[in-house]
Amino acid sequence: MKKAVSAIVLTGMILISSCRSNPQITEQAESVTSEPTILETQTVSQTSETVESSLQTQALSTAQIERPIIEQIITNYGNSGEASSTDNEALLSELRSINPQTADKWEQILNVWAGVNEGVMINEGVLPDGLPDTDELCIVVLGFQLNSDGSMRAELTERLNVALESAMKYPNALVLCTGGGTASQNETATEAGAMAEWLEQNGIAGDRIIVEDQSMSTAQNAIYSLGILASDYPQVRSLAIVTSDYHIPNAMLLFAAEAILVAQGDIRVEVISNAAYMAPETNYPQSIRTNAMLELINGVEEND
Repeated sequence: MKKAVSAIVLTGMILISSCRSNPQITEQAESVTSEPTILETQTVSQTSETVESSLQTQALSTAQIERPIIEQIITNYGNSGEASSTDNEALLSELRSINPQTADKWEQILNVWAGVNEGVMINEGVLPDGLPDTDELCIVVLGFQLNSDGSMRAELTERLNVALESAMKYPNALVLCTGGGTASQNETATEAGAMAEWLEQNGIAGDRIIVEDQSMSTAQNAIYSLGILASDYPQVRSLAIVTSDYHIPNAMLLFAAEAILVAQGDIRVEVISNAAYMAPETNYPQSIRTNAMLELINGVEEND
């Protein structure tokens, strides 16, 4: 055994000596030792994937811990409004210890919700004066249940009349139609598709119109619409909501809340105005608002 070891050492010494006396061999040796082996490359790649997976798991775990706290905050405020402030302050404090950024966002959302509960000024028939007439403004028109054959009901046409007047008043603004397939006997028809077609037929240029045709609820209107704007229209900074008067408060709250949740740093889209079709008196219970907010935090998996 000692002889074998000595032979290996001797061989190594001879090799080193040869390399020193032959620059070409030296270069080759250095090249071999400097390049990672396939095994080393695989190990680095696997390590990177492990770290990424660990971070994703950690983020998922944090979200799972946050979720019941946020649900309780929503339920408390939905049921009791400002009377729940003491309980919600304790919950926000608990949330802040887990994720300060999330706690700050929900504090902002509760402030928006309080403003909605106090009352929203509703503009009848057309958007008010003084809004930015650029493509930083997006007029968001919310859909309404289609007839079974895919044709539009009268209330949706009335909402579109308001959208048309508003789009003509602000000719440089974008117009986003949002609403999915709600025609029981026409699988290809969508609220947004029908709305976009109507707007084009009535003089709105097609390159101004954005179609969001996947949503099946107001919460999903907000989730999908803001997703499209973030990815394809990053210049948009302001939203003006167009829907029926009874629907304005919920829609403004949901779009504002989703904008806060998806905001990156201090840059976010803001809901700045509205215009409404004044519908016949409609019973719109407060519980719908709470359920819609709960849906918002669950993404697009549930419908309200």
